[in-house]
Amino acid sequence: MADKRGVVKRLIDGFADLPGIGRRTAERLAYHVLNMPKEQALAFADAIRAVKENLRPCRTCFNLAEGEQCDICADSRRDQTVLCVVEQVRDLLALEQAGNFRGLYHVLQGRVAPLEGKGIDGLTLDALAARVSQGQFREVILGTTPNVEGDATALVVAQRLEGLPVELTRLARGLTVGASLEQANREMLVDAFAGRRKF
Repeated sequence: MADKRGVVKRLIDGFADLPGIGRRTAERLAYHVLNMPKEQALAFADAIRAVKENLRPCRTCFNLAEGEQCDICADSRRDQTVLCVVEQVRDLLALEQAGNFRGLYHVLQGRVAPLEGKGIDGLTLDALAARVSQGQFREVILGTTPNVEGDATALVVAQRLEGLPVELTRLARGLTVGASLEQANREMLVDAFAGRRKF
């Protein structure tokens, strides 16, 4: 009996470690898993294992990919002349769900946050500059979060791309200052793209 309680406690602790999940919600999720049919629960566990074992950063844009390149970079129907720079993969996913942007992306894998001690180390700025310097892009959209850190990150990107023959634009402030892209609704994201401006 003690072993079973230990297993359930581990499951609850695992859910409680997820962002935005409190202890009571973690308990409800754990007991939901316990009540699932065995096949469904094991399929859920296999999905988690597959994500950890099979996904890696795309060699081109740093989005998540099952192979060397993500589906977006491999899609020749996308506009190859417009590049949107975002902080994290979840920002890319939010923009894709809005459904109005058909260009390419570049994921920085972080942001500049001086108060948190985060500088440019670890950002994919060199890879971004290399992509843009190849000359295929006419516009680079700075799709960073509209807050102090996002503005600092956009400034760093703009400085890194300075002198390259590309137009820099910034998503419009239809996005609420301080809000993250993943929390924005579809209409806000559509407006932000439509109202983008020179940086």
